[in-house]
Amino acid sequence: MSEILEIVMILAFGASWPMNVVKSYKARSAKGKSISFLILIFLGYVAGIASKFANEAYMAAFASKWYVLVFYFINITMVSADIVLYVRNRRLDKLAEESAE
Repeated sequence: MSEILEIVMILAFGASWPMNVVKSYKARSAKGKSISFLILIFLGYVAGIASKFANEAYMAAFASKWYVLVFYFINITMVSADIVLYVRNRRLDKLAEESAE
């Protein structure tokens, strides 16, 4: 039951990432975004994944509980995509500033 509740928490927390990634892609600007926030969220997911691998009880039952990690990896992939888009959009912002001068 705790795995189901954990999945619900991760799904609720990560439900907005796909929309955020699409918005970042379409915006072509990093204005209003915080790289420190994105990195903090990324590190939180890394810690969550590491905690699963460090948990002996979880690892002993990994064959029947692997699906919990899938949701962590989906969310960390979305955050990673948003970080990549942030870097791209910062570069586009700088190019736009240079061409405006």
